[in-house]
Amino acid sequence: MNIEEVREYVLSLYGVTEDQPFGDDNITFRLEGKIFLCLWLGCERQADAGPRFAIKLTPERNEALREAYAAVTPAWHWNKKHWSDVFYASIDEETVRLWIRESYQLMVSKLPKSLRLRYESGTASTATHFAAYE
Repeated sequence: MNIEEVREYVLSLYGVTEDQPFGDDNITFRLEGKIFLCLWLGCERQADAGPRFAIKLTPERNEALREAYAAVTPAWHWNKKHWSDVFYASIDEETVRLWIRESYQLMVSKLPKSLRLRYESGTASTATHFAAYE
């Protein structure tokens, strides 16, 4: 998966918006104003580290992924308990998509009920799929 494929996939999720509040070297993706993924476009201090994004997941899920995958590390510049950097070029495309949807689903689950209902129909079928990978 390349950087454009990651961006296109994230934007294909219902209600997702993008912006660049932290400068030109990254794009943040939000659901109802809450960031769930930050795609690095370039980083002076870690230019040789490779393409990556920071993703928000539960603390337990972050720990499990970091133990299982060398390409998942504590996020740079984010709360390391809740955020991981994913070096997506080192992970198969289906797994990357799964983790992106998992982060999206986490954001949906935190929305007020009145807003959550709008998103649940499009994400309910993925919740069962996530459980199979844990």
